[in-house]
Amino acid sequence: MVAPNGARRGRVDHKQLPMTPQETAEAATACFAAGAQALHLHVRDKEGLHSLDAGRYRETLDAVQESAPEMAVQITTESAGLYDVAAQIACLEALRPAAASVSVREMARDTVLAARAYALCAEAGTQVQHILYGSDCIARLRAWYQDGTVPADMRDAIFVLGKYSPPVLGQPEQLKSFRDATADLRLSWTVCAFGRHEQACLLAAVAAGGDARIGFENNIETPEGGHLADNAASVAAFVQAAKAQGHTLKEC
Repeated sequence: MVAPNGARRGRVDHKQLPMTPQETAEAATACFAAGAQALHLHVRDKEGLHSLDAGRYRETLDAVQESAPEMAVQITTESAGLYDVAAQIACLEALRPAAASVSVREMARDTVLAARAYALCAEAGTQVQHILYGSDCIARLRAWYQDGTVPADMRDAIFVLGKYSPPVLGQPEQLKSFRDATADLRLSWTVCAFGRHEQACLLAAVAAGGDARIGFENNIETPEGGHLADNAASVAAFVQAAKAQGHTLKEC
């Protein structure tokens, strides 16, 4: 999966970071050709700020569908400090997407609404990927499985290595604590990682049986610290490195 823009970076960070629906669609097409099979989608408002507006999502989803029709798409409900749980639910209800990433930490701001959000996704058939930042999120998710807040079959998760702000580089050795802490949860897991060690983190994930999410949301640098040309270059470099270690792309 490729995450080409995220909620916080802009052109000042990298001139090839996609901001508009058409730019996102073009990035999706290039990344699909490079080996990415799915898109983690963020959209922006007219000022370039993170948005959960359903209309902007629909415009971008249509553009991606036209340019890369075989690419799976996952929207995000990330708040980025701008939206409450009610707004996140409104986005899910308006779109009823095929797939969505949902932060356990953010849903925990309102446990009553959290239960409604997961029930809505179950009703709509939305494939939920739980965003897990650390042990507190894992403990919350475990409790929600036990009390029924999260349906038992929602077992997809993404482990976030490192932090955007304050900046903390993701490191491959951080993966072990996530795997150990979730061993009893039978999760289908993916890894994303902040900073220039992204590729090493994702290779460790693949070697351990997980999936990988790459892209400018989390990292714009080569392992040596230079700027990557664009998202497609990041995907291509990772695919090449994974193949060099004996891995092959699996069909979605």
